[in-house]
This record gives sequence, structure tokens and C-alpha cells, in this order.
Amino acid sequence: MQSIRNLGADVDSRSVMFACAEGSFKPHRIANERKAIRAWLHTVPPGSRLAMESTGSYHELLAELADRAGLQVFIVNARHLRRYAQGIGRRGKTDRLDAEVIARYIAREHGELHTYVAPTPAQRTLTRLIGRRAKLVKTKDSIRQSLRGLAALNAPARQLIEHIDRVIARLDLLMQRTAQQMPAVGEAAHHIATIPGIGALTSMCLGNRFTKVPYATSDAVVASTGLDPRPDDSGEKTGRRRLSKCGPAEERRLLFNCARAAARMKLWRPYYDAQLAKGLSKTAATVVLARKMLRVAFALYKHHQPFNPLLISAGA
Repeated sequence: MQSIRNLGADVDSRSVMFACAEGSFKPHRIANERKAIRAWLHTVPPGSRLAMESTGSYHELLAELADRAGLQVFIVNARHLRRYAQGIGRRGKTDRLDAEVIARYIAREHGELHTYVAPTPAQRTLTRLIGRRAKLVKTKDSIRQSLRGLAALNAPARQLIEHIDRVIARLDLLMQRTAQQMPAVGEAAHHIATIPGIGALTSMCLGNRFTKVPYATSDAVVASTGLDPRPDDSGEKTGRRRLSKCGPAEERRLLFNCARAAARMKLWRPYYDAQLAKGLSKTAATVVLARKMLRVAFALYKHHQPFNPLLISAGA
């Protein structure tokens, strides 16, 4: 019986470099194609661990096929791997070295990580649409800022932004149609949208997240979104807390904007003011409120019920 292996994969658009922490084979490269990946998976003992970085969409085929083949698949944060490589003294960076670092990392840290959960085709489509919408919004803001103050370009800039807005509107329609194919996402979004301050887009994004990954607690949800405060203490020194930001930036942006609007509402204003009274800045208080709203959204999803303002006023 073959023993379980700990494998690392460095993936790009054309190829995959594999390495094994146990040294069962020499690092080697295969084409990032379905036939080649399936052939390679036949050589791997079932139950082995395979880790890779999230590389846009390049890693998705490997992750999906490995999951179907019975491997434990892990999608690892690239920033964590970079720091891990520095911590073990790796000075260079090549595809082979990256694959070796990933294999070593998963061999030692797999117990602290969550395995990959394969999305449905509709979930993958919705996630991609959300990501593309975020890029368009960022592009629109960049255009507006870069052309600010150039009076001669006001008219063409306005036309360009209006065109981007039309494309975003089409994307919103595609997202709604995709979400309609997922009753669980629709139900979750319906309940989350009853929270004052959270709109249709944010409720859809959160519904997609909650139904895609089986989170056990609201703490796990907060951490996955990158809204968890990162301690920086040493001895008697208490350092400044900063967000981990280990999650999708677009969801943090949406939640922050929701909280900024909610801070002016009668329901949420006392909670926001209480954070300011602790000495927090307006930005920090808004982040705390966003975190609170995220926890409430997850509770509504777990209990399949709409928002109850009495729970907030009661301090829940």
C-alpha cells in the first residue's frame, strides 16, 4: 500500500510544476491540461495532500480534478507562502523552488488549514462575475482620479465612465440570473438584504460565500473575509491592531461601504457611536460596525430567518 504523500504544485497558464515533500519523485513539469493532469493523478496515492496557490483561474482545473480523484486539496494564501519561504531561508524563486516550498508547507501545516471545497459551476460563474465587476469598479475610479482637473477631457471621461457603468449594469443582470440558478444563495441573499444598510449586491456576495464554504462559526467568516484584527503584542507592549486582509478585497469594500451608510441610520448609530467613545477613529469604528453586520448576516443565514431589529436594540 502506498503511503500518503504531501505534494506542492506551482501552477501557471501553461504548465504545472510538482514537488513531493517526502522525495518520492523528482520535481517535474506537466502541461496544465485535463489529459495530462488526469494521467499524473493516476500515479498519486489516494488521500495524498496537494497544495497550490490561488492563481486567478489557472489552478482551478488541477484543484477540481484532484478533488475528484480523492486527494486532499488545499488552496494556500500566496502571501503566507512567501513569508514561509523567507522563514526557512529560501532566497531564490523558481517554479521548482516554489513547488518544493508548497510541499514542505503542506506537510507541516495541513492540520491548521481547511481543505478545498469544490464549487458548483453556477457558484464558480457567480464568483468570477463578482471579481470582474470589482475590477471594472476599480478601473472606473482610476479613470476618474487620473483625469481629474483636466477640463479638456471632462466630456470624453464622462462618456467613458458612463459606458463602464452600462457594462457594470449588464454584469449585475448576469449575476442576478446566475444567482437564480442557486436557490440556497437566493434564500440567503433574501434574508441578508433585510439588514438595514446591506443592499442587493452585498447580500448576493455574502449569500454566495456562505453557501459555498461550510463555515462553523461567525469568527471563521470574519477571518475568511479579512476583517479580523491582527494582534501585535510583545511582553508588556500592546501594539496597534490591523486587519489581516486575508480574504477578498471586494467583499471588504462592499461591507465597509454598507457600514458607512449604516452608521447614519437610527438602528446602527448607537453601536457606531459606542465605538467612537472607545477612542476609535471613524474608519476603525466603521470597520467594527462592518464586522458586526457580517456576523448578523451569517446568523440570519444559519437560522434561515429575516433580520429582527429588536435583537440589535437589546444588545445581541
